[in-house]
Amino acid sequence: MDAPSNSIKIFAGNAHMGLAKLIARRLNLDLAKAAVLKYTNNETSVTIGESVRDEDVYIIQPGCGDINDNLMELLIMIHACKTASARRITAVIPCFFYARQDKKDKSRAPISAKLIANMLTVAGANHVITMDLHASQIQGFFNIPVDNLYAEPSTLKYIRECIPDYKEGKVVIVSPDAGGAKRATSIADRLDLEFALIHKERKKANFVSRMVLVGDVKGKTAVLVDDMADTCGTLGKAAQTLVENGATKVYAIVTHGILSGKACEVINNSALTQVVVTNTIPHEDKKKLCPKIATIDVSPTLAEAIRRTHNGESVSYLFHNVPA
Repeated sequence: MDAPSNSIKIFAGNAHMGLAKLIARRLNLDLAKAAVLKYTNNETSVTIGESVRDEDVYIIQPGCGDINDNLMELLIMIHACKTASARRITAVIPCFFYARQDKKDKSRAPISAKLIANMLTVAGANHVITMDLHASQIQGFFNIPVDNLYAEPSTLKYIRECIPDYKEGKVVIVSPDAGGAKRATSIADRLDLEFALIHKERKKANFVSRMVLVGDVKGKTAVLVDDMADTCGTLGKAAQTLVENGATKVYAIVTHGILSGKACEVINNSALTQVVVTNTIPHEDKKKLCPKIATIDVSPTLAEAIRRTHNGESVSYLFHNVPA
């Protein structure tokens, strides 16, 4: 890939330095210098180590780990670049902060994703690049441009190249809930495969009480697709449901592998053959605990989005294609 002109600077917070380095390397650039530290009273301190005057600035920081600290890092870095006269500031947020709090689903519930949108805008962001938003309407919370990239092209590539039974046509794409049906049917249509759906009932958050399969998986490899895996209770129960209905193997492909709590233990003890997650969130420590976890690298997609944005080119190519 040709390097962009010198009027671009890529900064990274502490949330996922590994991904930021991959993106910068893909663009043939070095990460710009910035010191992001904490004072003894836990205040965040940011020092931008080089000039950004009239530069096109990209700040890479996913919403993961110590999420509130990482959010403050991002906001302060944006504000620091704004007051240092950056020409344009783009927040690259592979996994959006508070994305699951996108609607008022009960009395007096906050719409926290809208609050995050306001905070980013007030801090000085001119543009946001993110990936697989939990709900696409979050884009409407902003008064600035938002590019919501998709992991679907990378998922399609992985299924074609790495799922053993794909070439024999013995694969069925499964959505673990009704909310993900659109995503799963899109993947099934593009691969010319069958589709199945699991209906789940929750008695409380992060706890699934009952699952019912709609569709036929008997004698086939089932591929569960979802936008995020947190405690993995849903994936574990879904895999068990699929095996009980005759699936020979069960794979799960998830964009954001949060993998909190006992997720690794759940995966290890489940019927899942493999759980494939992208590197929007760091998970190297989880892979040491769980050999079933595999990774899809989405840094080429994010890097190409940055290059196209900087050069004023269309980003829609990336909605259906993986950069070479």
